[in-house]
Amino acid sequence: MIIRPIESRDIDAILAIQQASPEVAQWTARDYARVVEGEMAGWVAAEENGGVAGFLTARRAASDLEILNFAVLANARRHGLGKSLLREAVIWSKAFHAENAFLEVRASNSPALRFYERYGFRLAGRRPRYYTAPVEDALLLTADIAALAGNMQA
Repeated sequence: MIIRPIESRDIDAILAIQQASPEVAQWTARDYARVVEGEMAGWVAAEENGGVAGFLTARRAASDLEILNFAVLANARRHGLGKSLLREAVIWSKAFHAENAFLEVRASNSPALRFYERYGFRLAGRRPRYYTAPVEDALLLTADIAALAGNMQA
């Protein structure tokens, strides 16, 4: 697998991954086109044949990195793709001297919470009834970029 920026040809595969991952934000094709156009940053974990196994989108929020949407195909999880995608976002954030990373995650998404904890994210807040279908609280997680980068080296 290689990690590369999202391209227009990846959008259908990203939408399929997203549909198979109801715990993540359900964006439209237009949302991902905005990533391709440079309004946000985004990467895919792609096979040499062009298949996509995961994606991550992010943006700069003042001096912080905000992870917007992130998923890996179920059968490709636990092979380092999520870590590689997150590492790429952290590297990108160093270009604008990000201090912290933050994101929201469904309170019931235990696998994601364990993943983020592994790299040093900590609970910073809760947004009641943030998600719909089903209605659920969002947990706001944050991590210091320097510590996050160090944790990803291990």
